[in-house]
Amino acid sequence: MTTQPSNEPTVVPTCYRHPGRETYVRCQRCDRPICPDCMRDASVGFQCPECVAEGNKGMRQAQSVFGGRAVTTPRVTWALLIVNVLAYAAETVSTEWVLTNFMMNAYEVGYNGEWWRLITGAFLHQPLSGGGFALTHIVFNMWALYAIGPELERRLGSARFLTLYLLAALGGSVAVYLFGIAAVGASGAIYGMFAALFVLAKKLGYNAQGVLWLIGANAVITFVVPGISWQGHLGGLITGALVAAVFAFAPARNRSAIQWGGCAAVLIVLVALVLGLPPFAVQAELGIFG
Repeated sequence: MTTQPSNEPTVVPTCYRHPGRETYVRCQRCDRPICPDCMRDASVGFQCPECVAEGNKGMRQAQSVFGGRAVTTPRVTWALLIVNVLAYAAETVSTEWVLTNFMMNAYEVGYNGEWWRLITGAFLHQPLSGGGFALTHIVFNMWALYAIGPELERRLGSARFLTLYLLAALGGSVAVYLFGIAAVGASGAIYGMFAALFVLAKKLGYNAQGVLWLIGANAVITFVVPGISWQGHLGGLITGALVAAVFAFAPARNRSAIQWGGCAAVLIVLVALVLGLPPFAVQAELGIFG
């Protein structure tokens, strides 16, 4: 007796996400067929994207030292570097237009309501037409961001690091608004990073003497070299220290709420200073009193 071959065609399994692709591999959890594009490495065999996502829901996300999500690649640092360099490139193409419309100018903020200058001015630098100090200005600031930014971003998490940077930049601009005339540069944010590095080092029990020397040396340069805005440096330093202290010393219980609430309080104070106080240095220069 012989067995007759079946005339029924063999059904070839296809990927459940890509029906046009044949595959003989199945997800180890749900047993659905998956093609190479849908395979995700598992401890044994492969899993489909849905099963991997479902499994990750029950896993606790890794956190940085001070509560932010763990950072492997400091993307915020690189993004800030790119934005600063692009802004500098725009200055070289159209120096007068960029500076006229976007540099930090206390008169324009106080009397014409051009609030955006409080932030945009922190992404501009001394233009090439400004002489020998021009390249030194942006090179030093970008070197500091490159050297310190990744460490702070890993300690704080990307969102907290970006908040620190922007609030310190704003703090520097507010100090320029109150006690200066005009300025450009990321120095307020950079000095805020210096202060944050010191605060976090003290919190973690590290030797912060090197950071103190760094701050001290830059403070001397600030007051010795002409044309540097001490107001922006000081404002950024104080603001950065305050924000870093909020991040570092917030109690573990309700830490995120306290940290973000503290940052919101710093922002409100900075805004209130601009709303409630006049630009004193501008008034003195214009002979306006009261």
